[in-house]
Amino acid sequence: MTGRDRKNSIKALFGGDILPAGEVAPETKSLPAAGEPGRTSSGAVKAMGLTLSSITREAEEARALRQALEEGERIVALDTDRIEASFVNDRLSDEERDDADFLALVDSMRDSGQQVPILVRPAPVTDGGGEGRYQVAYGHRRLKAARRLGQKVKAIVRALSDEELVLAQGKENAERRNLSFIERALFAQALVARGFERRLVGDALAVQKSELSRLLQVADSVPIRFVREIGPAPKAGRERWMALGALFENGNGAEIEKATDEVTSEQFRRVGSDERFQKLFDRLMHRAPKAVAAVEEVRKADGGLLAKVERKGKAVRIAFPPDVDPAFIARLTARLEEDYAAFLAARKGEMAGKS
Repeated sequence: MTGRDRKNSIKALFGGDILPAGEVAPETKSLPAAGEPGRTSSGAVKAMGLTLSSITREAEEARALRQALEEGERIVALDTDRIEASFVNDRLSDEERDDADFLALVDSMRDSGQQVPILVRPAPVTDGGGEGRYQVAYGHRRLKAARRLGQKVKAIVRALSDEELVLAQGKENAERRNLSFIERALFAQALVARGFERRLVGDALAVQKSELSRLLQVADSVPIRFVREIGPAPKAGRERWMALGALFENGNGAEIEKATDEVTSEQFRRVGSDERFQKLFDRLMHRAPKAVAAVEEVRKADGGLLAKVERKGKAVRIAFPPDVDPAFIARLTARLEEDYAAFLAARKGEMAGKS
């Protein structure tokens, strides 16, 4: 790497133009020149409001850019309509509702330009590719922000196999903006369904076999339509998602109806992703109260209690108080068989007469 290239790479980290490996790349908005009147760096002001996670991500992206420049990779500007998403989705976020950092990213790119390129590969024909079309390995949020702003997106084009794309996508998620538990679970499920070996899936997510099994277990137990209604729920970790999955698996079939009613409610849609998780969890945890037995009392001639007849559903229970003569109970028990046999015979005769 030449001294000029190294100098340009450092400038790029602070808003200067990117000139990697002797190639002139599309411009980014530079910082105002010293003494230039009437200009302020609105991007710098907005940067003060970034969250700690955003600042950490910016540092990681700067490191990635520095590495790319040192390896002599060329940065090009691409029309966003020529770029397809990765063949496996790894985000549940609705940027407008669940991802405040995305809106900050849009503002930053509007004010200061795109400082860090995305990584793409020539799109395979099987994934809708063709001449001049590309597929994202990482940088989906920057691509969406560029589309929102109606501008081209800066990208590094690299020939990647499916396995290499998956590993690059997983590495970016681990280093820059960690996926929530359920997003990782769906990412793992999608990769396994596509035929990738579990070893590679574990490498992409940087998890051991046991954790990968738990991710897949949750992804299989919670119906995907309810997961998408909840969203990423970043505060709901493994244990809570496993508990929600158990409610669906161990229920009596009414859970789907209750969950559908909950996720279509106006109150559910008004709150954030973590609150949506809690609302659905609470709804499924709420069990219908046990049916109260209907009790009918049978009285003696003097008004005393002879028996209680309890009806609960189709079950009927006759209970006698201790002061009832045992001989009467024995006689009644013996009569039950005779009376029931006579009842069935009479019922049979009635049915025969009707036919």
